[in-house]
This record gives sequence, structure tokens and C-alpha cells, in this order.
Amino acid sequence: MIKKNFLTGLLVLVPIILTIWLLTTLITFLDQVLLLLPETVRPSNLLGTPVFGFGVIMSFIIILLTGFFANNFFGKKLISFYENLVNRLPFVKTIYGGIKQVSDTLLSNSGNAFSKAVLIEFPMAGTYSFAFITGEPNEEINKNLKGKFVNVYVPTTPNPTSGYTLIVPANKVIDLDISVDQVLKYVISMGVVPAKKTKNISKKKRAK
Repeated sequence: MIKKNFLTGLLVLVPIILTIWLLTTLITFLDQVLLLLPETVRPSNLLGTPVFGFGVIMSFIIILLTGFFANNFFGKKLISFYENLVNRLPFVKTIYGGIKQVSDTLLSNSGNAFSKAVLIEFPMAGTYSFAFITGEPNEEINKNLKGKFVNVYVPTTPNPTSGYTLIVPANKVIDLDISVDQVLKYVISMGVVPAKKTKNISKKKRAK
């Protein structure tokens, strides 16, 4: 009875404690943004005490204003000028270009990164792993391949941010009626939390 109650207590408290810890860490980190403000306008000077979470509000406002500025004519011109300037710097343009390409793919409304969860045979024949469709190989890669291929990302357990990027034949991909969120929960929980909302698992043959 003691063991059962102890395990039940862990199952209840661990998610709560970790969630609070992560949120507190994130808010504390964002509060450091206030250090970039002039000392005279910081809450600690205006109100006489630091305001926990004020950095979250400031970060939201800064991101919103940046987006508003970037969507108008003058903002687009300024960003274009800035990117042209960065692209003239040999080392910086490589770093900036790589980060921008990844962020554009992940955050753009028209992007297709992690758009669909699938199954593939990995790491060996007869065993299967969840994967996410991230796009298609470019022309330089396609010219060395025969047939239609897709790029997939295979997350690892329990940290899905580390994994493998594979180029897989499209006709070897098994389509799933499972959301990306459900697959992530499955991977993070090491298979303990089942992937729900599965209607069927059928291999969809794609044209070669």
C-alpha cells in the first residue's frame, strides 16, 4: 500500500514540479531582457522592486512590434538592407543563413516542417520508428537518386530534439492518422503514453 501510494504521489507531483520549474526558469531568463533597458525605466527603479514576469510581457511586446515593423514597406526595406550587409560577411553569413533557413522552415505558415507523422523502417528492416516529414530533397540530391524520396526527421527518446535526418524512398513511408503532438508524447514518454487517434495504419504507395 505504501509503495502504491508513493508511486501515485510521484506520478502526480513530478509533472507539476517539472512544469513549474521549467516555467519559472523561462520567466527568469526572459526577465534578464530588462537588463538591456536603461536603468531609469526598469521596474526595480520605477516601482522600487523587481517585477517577476515583466520580462515575458516586454518580450511579447518587442516581438509584436518587430513583426508589425517588418510587415510594412520601410521595415521590409531595412531588413533587406540588413540581410544584404550580413551576406557580405564571410563567416557571419554562414551562421545567419543557416539559422534563418531553419527558422523560416519551422515558423513560416507556408512551411512543411513536421507537417505529418509517419512510420519508417529504422534502424533496421523489420523494426519501425516514428518520423516526421520535413520536405523533399533538392535537385542536386535528386539527380543522384532513382524515384521519389522525402526528407524525414526521426526523433530519439526521451529527448526528441536529438535525432536523425534521413532521405527515404516515398513508397517506404507508412502514413499515419496520428497528430505530431501525439507522436511527440509517445517518444518523450518512451512509449508509455500511447499515440491516440489512430484510425488506421496503411502504406500509401506514392508514384515513383
